[in-house]
Order: sequence, then structure tokens, then C-alpha cells
Amino acid sequence: MKNQPKRVVVIGAAGDMIGEAIKKMVRYEPDLHFTLSDINTAKLAALASSLPQGRATTARVDLFDAAALTAAVEGADLVINAAGPYMRTAQPVLDVCLATGVDYLDIDDDNSSTIHSMSQDQRAREAGIACYIGCGASPGLSNVFAGDVAGRLDTVETLDAVWCSGDEGEKPFAPAVLEHLLHACAGPIETWRDGKATTVEAYVASEVWPMGRALGDFRIYEIGHPESVTLPRRYPDARSIRCLGGFHPQSVNGLMKGVAKAVHEGRMTMDEGVAFLQDILAGGKGSVQGWRAAWSGMRRQVKDKESSWGTLLRFVADSLRGHHPPFLGGLVARATGFKDGKPVTLYKRGFADATKPGSWDSMAAATGACIAAFAVLALRDAGRHVGVLSPEDWVVPQEFYDQLGAHGAPLDHTIEDGYHFPDEASRRAVEGPAGGSPRDAAIGE
Repeated sequence: MKNQPKRVVVIGAAGDMIGEAIKKMVRYEPDLHFTLSDINTAKLAALASSLPQGRATTARVDLFDAAALTAAVEGADLVINAAGPYMRTAQPVLDVCLATGVDYLDIDDDNSSTIHSMSQDQRAREAGIACYIGCGASPGLSNVFAGDVAGRLDTVETLDAVWCSGDEGEKPFAPAVLEHLLHACAGPIETWRDGKATTVEAYVASEVWPMGRALGDFRIYEIGHPESVTLPRRYPDARSIRCLGGFHPQSVNGLMKGVAKAVHEGRMTMDEGVAFLQDILAGGKGSVQGWRAAWSGMRRQVKDKESSWGTLLRFVADSLRGHHPPFLGGLVARATGFKDGKPVTLYKRGFADATKPGSWDSMAAATGACIAAFAVLALRDAGRHVGVLSPEDWVVPQEFYDQLGAHGAPLDHTIEDGYHFPDEASRRAVEGPAGGSPRDAAIGE
């Protein structure tokens, strides 16, 4: 007897990232049926028309209408919340899933909403459901990388999750994405220092990191992101856990820092900041107010010796000519600690390079592949987990990498190990299979 298709409800299905994930799952997972909902019915219809007949239905659902949302998700095998910004959208969808007893998955990249979701762990246990949070590229794949390197050590001293996102040319970005970035790039953020949660200022501390390949050694910044609030739950004895992020080319970091700071200090409204970024990213000229804020941030980069006038002026000249470099991005996780009494530093790297055939060539492509892999694993593990879980709590790294390959993101283009040992004895102590599976001690089991 043929199995009934599993029903996946997608909230916010009209976005570019989730659109990539849906297309991959439709292509590679024949036993899934999708209910796609969004308030942007035109874009939703375009997505549905690109899918094979019979694989998806569409509905206009306002996620802030609890009754309508409840009717949409009841009886589903999994709800994917892809609607941002999550500081506003995570709680209403999570609340409905808790009330209806339906497993939940999101790509929440906001600190405050992640902390709230983690506080719902007991409710999820009582409801008997799994709430998988932060299941994109960063957070998501970055957490898997972090768990991979940390799992190879006996004790973890420090753990860093690092990302860099590249220039995607003249294209419109969703307001929710830009609002998230402006929120994350200025003001106080929660991180982990001296074995406890603490607050620092976003986008102030910076370091040059070995991102590898085309990015090389690249300056990135401590940023407000969920990795630094979820990873301490699994590694509470670590002395330091951070998330650092940045943009290529380098001057974009100064631009983002300047605009985010202006919004945070009230010199621009969030709507004005988002509108300015949308305009210049789509090839427009922007506003005087926006450029004043952006120029302030870029000048500060030079003053703090994070960049040079030559780099800044080349960036401005290229921008005025409409010239964009190829998309370059990457993820790195670094763990320091001890293995068999020996001090060890481990790196895990992943790459996105539009100049390489088969590589991820945009934020949407990278995040979409990750969402698909996480969702398939969540459906496979139905009934196995309960509680609110981040990727490091429930995902076996190699199984996740295998799923990426199975959904059109071949590992030889996107994943690379790099191990840096202080001596040969430490190398011999660590080489071999990874440490125990996260599932052995996953939260909620």
C-alpha cells in the first residue's frame, strides 16, 4: 500500500530563500505535498506555477490571525516558518504550533526571538512536539559546523561561528532581510564571555579571519546572531562562544555599520534605513541622508585601520559604475580545547563562490539548500525529538552534509575541513572519526 504524502505547510512561502528550498524538496522528495501561504499572492502564484502539477496548493494566510493560521496548519506533518523579520513573526507561528501539536521549523536569525523561542522548551515538551529553530545557513549550517568541530574535542574552551556574505549584484532584497541586518549590526547584543552570558556592542570588535580560498584572510565583526545564544546551552563549560559576520567587499561593512548606527541612534527610522539599502542594492542612487550615514561608517573603518582609503575609493567608484564583484561567501567554525590532554584548534570551512561551477552563488541558494536538508531530516525524525532544539542539539553533521549533497549542493564544492594543530602529537590525537552523535544526548530526549 502506498504511503500517504507528508504535508508540509510553509508560512511566508513567497521569499527567495524558502522558494529555493521548496523547489529542491519538490524535485528530490516525491512523497511531500506543500501548502504554501503568504500575503504576497502574486509572488506565491508565480512560485506555485513553477512547480509540477499536484505538488502544492496555495492560500493567503495572515500569520497574525491566529484563527486563520490554526486552520491552515492543523493536521500538518511539519510547519516551516519562513516569514521574517523573526523579532515579530516567530512567536505567533510558534504559539499556534504549540497549541495544535504540529512540529515547527524556522530560519530565525534574530537574537531576541531566538531567546524567546528557547524559553518555550517546556511547553514544547508538554505538547509532545519538536520545534527546530535556526535551520538555515547562519544560523543552521554554521551550528552544524560548530557542533562538528566541538564534537571532536574532549573539552571545549572557545567556539566561534563565522560567516561572510557576498555581493549579489543589482537585485532587490526583501525588507525583512534588511531590517534584520540593521537590527543585528548596531546596539547591544548577547554573547558568551568568561563562561556566562554577557552583553557587548554589535559590530565594534573585529578580527581578520582565515576564510580560505577566494576570500582569503578577511576582516569580520562580532554581530547579533543566534549562534552565540544557542550554542552555550550545549557547551555551557566553554569560556567563550561568539558569532562573527561580515560582507564582501569589505567596504560594505562600513556602509552597513554606518546606516545601522544611524537607525539605532534615531537619526534615521528603520523604514528610511531599509529604503536606502533597497535602493542602492537595486542599482539606485539612494538618499542624501542614507549616504551621510553610510559614509560615516566607511570613514570610521579607515580611521580604525580596518580598511584603507584606496579600498574605500575603489568601492565607491565601482558602485557608481554599477560594477559588482562575483558573489563570494563562506562559513567557518573554530573550536579550541583539549583532546587526550593535548591543546588543539580545529577549523571547519564551507565556501560559496559564483566563479566555480556547482557552487552556491547567492544567499538564497545557500540558505535554501540548508532549509531543504533540515526539513527532510526533521520529517524523517518525526516523533523522535521533543522540545525546542537548535541544529547542534539534534543533527548528526555527516548526515546533514549527505542531505546537502542529495539536494543539489555537492559537498566537494561547499564543505572543507581544515585542521590546525600546535604539534604533531595533537594531530595524531584528533585524527579519526568525529566524536559522539549529538542525538546521543540531544535536548528533549
